[in-house]
Amino acid sequence: MADRANLVEVRNLKQYFQVSGKNFFKKDCVKAVDDVSFSIPRSSTLGLVGESGCGKTTTGRTLLRLYEPTAGRIVYDGEVIFDSGDVPLYDEAGNPVTDADGKPVYGKKTRANMLPYRRKMQIVFQDPYASLDPRMTIGEIVGEAIDIHGLASSREERHEKIIRMLERVGLNSEHANRYPHEFSGGQRQRVGIARALAVDPEFIVCDEPISALDVSIQAQVINMLEDLQSEFGLTYLFIAHDLSVVKHISRRIGVMYLGKLVEMGDSYEITFHSCHPYTKSLISAIPIADPETNRHTHRIVLQGDIPSPVNPPSGCRFRTRCPYAEKRCAEEEPAWKEVSPGHFCACHFADSVR
Repeated sequence: MADRANLVEVRNLKQYFQVSGKNFFKKDCVKAVDDVSFSIPRSSTLGLVGESGCGKTTTGRTLLRLYEPTAGRIVYDGEVIFDSGDVPLYDEAGNPVTDADGKPVYGKKTRANMLPYRRKMQIVFQDPYASLDPRMTIGEIVGEAIDIHGLASSREERHEKIIRMLERVGLNSEHANRYPHEFSGGQRQRVGIARALAVDPEFIVCDEPISALDVSIQAQVINMLEDLQSEFGLTYLFIAHDLSVVKHISRRIGVMYLGKLVEMGDSYEITFHSCHPYTKSLISAIPIADPETNRHTHRIVLQGDIPSPVNPPSGCRFRTRCPYAEKRCAEEEPAWKEVSPGHFCACHFADSVR
């Protein structure tokens, strides 16, 4: 049974892509998202960080079923919208559900019709230049979803909704008749946010919404997202590769590496008491404004390149770049365990790293 305090729950989510291999008759498989689980309480923000190619964006799009999941379970507001049928059920306390013989109970195969959920679950894309149709005016872009879901009973009401959304993100009524090429990157991203808000959503996947913007504009967009969350009670999955931004906006943070979650915890815990070597490396890369403090900060530089997701390392996927790696890391995949209340980590040497 799903916990209704959580708006979104993901269990053992997998997203594999078939790609052409060296052998013409055999296709290789990219495990872009491999056995990822998390939940997001209502009106809160879960940050998802990691290097480019780690599976952050794929996780967000698979959660919305823009990509059909390979396996796992996705629960939205207590309703199962996807279940591959091979994931054990858990009760509200997080304990596995068992039958009379003590065997785990599995969910039923489910692929819900997503149309009723599209209005509730929206996304703000990373690239504000590619995500807006250049042939449509800003008013048409924002109003398209209003038309699809029939949220306006007249042309006047539709126009009022569009103008209200534009004004809420810092634009004005004159912008409705202009085209995307007439706007800066920051303004285009505001249009993307207005488009997502036009259907009164409950949950928004923010897919690196500031990575393509100037630093001076990034803070404005982050502050606007926080204000919108307070005003409308929105729930965010905030995806980014900049941990300094994520720890500012997120209540909890999940760290991904090569398709897997390696650590998750409260923002404070992840920042000051991280226990995975990869997370510590990311934190050490956060710039510090004070030169004196920065001079005494130890920068952890990872050696080597990220392995191919087509052929990931055995055992722990981070072991090829980890300074703590031992023989056990190659032979045994680390278990996802709770190292302190609400703080989870997948590392054989989590205690010694801390």
